[in-house]
Amino acid sequence: MNKTAKYQFTIVVPVYNEEDSIYILEEKIGTFLLHSLLPACVLFVNDGSKDKSLKRIIEVCERNNNFFYLSLEKNSGLSAAIKAGIDATESIYVGYMDADLQTTPEDFNLLLQHIARYELVMGIRANRQDTFFKKLQSKIANGFRRMMIQDGIQDTGCPLKILHTNFAKRIPFFTGMHRFLPTLILLQEGKVKQVPVRHFPRVTGKSKYHLWNRLISPFIDCFVYRWMRNRYINYRITDTNITIQ
Repeated sequence: MNKTAKYQFTIVVPVYNEEDSIYILEEKIGTFLLHSLLPACVLFVNDGSKDKSLKRIIEVCERNNNFFYLSLEKNSGLSAAIKAGIDATESIYVGYMDADLQTTPEDFNLLLQHIARYELVMGIRANRQDTFFKKLQSKIANGFRRMMIQDGIQDTGCPLKILHTNFAKRIPFFTGMHRFLPTLILLQEGKVKQVPVRHFPRVTGKSKYHLWNRLISPFIDCFVYRWMRNRYINYRITDTNITIQ
């Protein structure tokens, strides 16, 4: 049996060269699991790290009953790591957060309060603790995205999200599509709730983002999404006799 099926909520944490964050993640996620509104576990996804991340992930999973991991053969990017985590999850709900701890797992309880009524509940980073240049890049990218897509999402880059797993598994993932999770849920006629969450400065490691993947690549992805939106297949089965009783 898939071990995540024993829980109602799985937190996917994509990891790429974040060795200095693993033990801090262990402490903070472990504390959260003790008072999560739903029985929860964590699933680390090692995205081909070249440092000691995988070794430390295995270590913390060995000493924590609610910690699990999977490791990708090579570095495949954030969208692939999130998809791998979602594909491996069998709990009712699945969420994810970044390994850099600029958001805190404690704020998942703010999102869990609404998840029964919405197919996606996501954070909005309040009082962002980033550099001026990083905030400017995000402001430009978010503004362009809202103009192109007009989905009403304020902060698509916030890495704190919870989804109904059955909706998440239907998302047509490809590189860059993690930026469009809310819009892809709306395409499935799901409901999205946005909730303010806390934001903190990065204290370990280095950002994996630069001008290309923060601005230029998302601009291109917006055009790809607009093409896909007009061709998206959405259906619901109302009756079948295929199931054997």
